[in-house]
Amino acid sequence: MLSRTADNLFWMCRYIERAENTARMLDVNLQMSLLPQDAQTREGSWNAVLRISELQGLYRAKHDVISPHDVLQYMVRDPENPSSIYTCMRAARENARAVRGSLTTEVWETYNTTWLELLKHLHTGLLERNPGEFFEWVKFRSHLARGVTIGTMLEDEALYFLRIGMHLERADNTARMLDVKFHERDGNGAAPPNGSQQQQQQQDGRVDGNGSATTGLQSEFYRWSALLSSVSGLEIYRKVYRDVITPDRVAELLILHPDMPRSLLASMRAVSEDLARVSNQRSTETQRRAGMLCAELQFGRVEDILQSGLHQYLEHFLDRINDLGNRISQDFLVPLSA
Repeated sequence: MLSRTADNLFWMCRYIERAENTARMLDVNLQMSLLPQDAQTREGSWNAVLRISELQGLYRAKHDVISPHDVLQYMVRDPENPSSIYTCMRAARENARAVRGSLTTEVWETYNTTWLELLKHLHTGLLERNPGEFFEWVKFRSHLARGVTIGTMLEDEALYFLRIGMHLERADNTARMLDVKFHERDGNGAAPPNGSQQQQQQQDGRVDGNGSATTGLQSEFYRWSALLSSVSGLEIYRKVYRDVITPDRVAELLILHPDMPRSLLASMRAVSEDLARVSNQRSTETQRRAGMLCAELQFGRVEDILQSGLHQYLEHFLDRINDLGNRISQDFLVPLSA
């Protein structure tokens, strides 16, 4: 396959996945903002949206303060924001148009219709009128694009490059979501110090001095429920653990569980398998690094990850994901410098 064609396919799927991830993140944050919270907490949650995509600097260049309205507009409509839903869907459609001959008619029409419907929704003010409905529409169109791709495309190199792009983007997003949410919790993502359960709960604001339930417990529950909901993992968590939601189990599910579709392990396993299917003479080192990362996740333990510091672990993981993306570009695609 020509490197230009592979490049367009790879980025086409990355962009539609990124649009879905942005919609998931904004939808959950909007729902969380409806809960009782002070101004500082509310601003911190919307600032976290920008931190996940590393957009604080670009946002500050346009807006003086962080407000829900401005962040929503910036992350949905702004054509100069590389991670906005508008920008991602436009790029996905343009990449699809460039490789129209490599796609089935159903796939092309799905991407093209998605772009045209997005313009209509933005023009008619669906985001302002009913943001929840708008975000559900974005997620639905991404699901539809993925389903049509898997259901109609020949299983050849074109499909493999599509899947590599999708799973790389998914792993990157899950890691960023985990990193920011755990960083908000305790500042460094490390496991809490040893001590009695009641003492730790008091420190977290979960119980008062008499051991009765407080609003801190509700806050913790909604925090982790929101994180799981953002990756469609709440029902999966209940099936796997059948117990209360705890931070260490959330980390274990989203990092190490092989059957959780958006976990780091599931995503990296798919990347490693598809890289083996499109391998060439230059990709040996890239495959080795992807395989090593997959093996570390497969045989890792969440206790070791939390003990060493989750923030450091996820930062290192994101560095390795970025390195893999660059190596895939050098081995198969149009180099990023081009």
